[in-house]
Amino acid sequence: MFIESAKNPGWIEVICGSMFSGKTEELIRRLRRAKFANLNVQIYKPKIDTRYSEEEVVSHQGNSILSTPVDSAKAILERAEGVDVVGIDEAQFFDEGIVDVVRQLAERGVRVIVAGLDMDYLGKPFGPMPALMATAEYVTKVHAICVRCGDIAHHSHRLSRSDKLVELGEKDIYEPVCRHCFKKLREQDIVAGTLFEK
Repeated sequence: MFIESAKNPGWIEVICGSMFSGKTEELIRRLRRAKFANLNVQIYKPKIDTRYSEEEVVSHQGNSILSTPVDSAKAILERAEGVDVVGIDEAQFFDEGIVDVVRQLAERGVRVIVAGLDMDYLGKPFGPMPALMATAEYVTKVHAICVRCGDIAHHSHRLSRSDKLVELGEKDIYEPVCRHCFKKLREQDIVAGTLFEK
């Protein structure tokens, strides 16, 4: 539940979870509702995310909303003038400066809605996401379904052999798995020599 104060309507919402958990879908839903309420909405995403579109935020379900690709978190602050709501997708790909950017926006009275992966493919906290969650007034953790056992999934298991922290991909490269299946898969990857720890 989101309660808007008449004195200071700015706040931060974070939507987090694994791949295929519906983060972007929820982000789009909230932003569309804000537009329906005739609020001035701006949406940003990292320029490196070109999986579905260069200029749209697109969910795995195929829903989309026009966005502005940016190179850095600072660019969001420079562009977000006279706006009521700012949406940011794939926040884990931004630099640590994103935390200060969303804080400044909220202090200006802007409602900021951020979506991103909370953990990387190794199961470790991803980039600025932990700090964003700590800073936010509202945190929503969404879950996928484990493709191995059907339980609740909150890990993104990488199927490729890449050791890069950032590797864009879909179901050809990632699968959502639960804690127990993730542990088994990591053990198998270690035995097979295909897991590259950072």
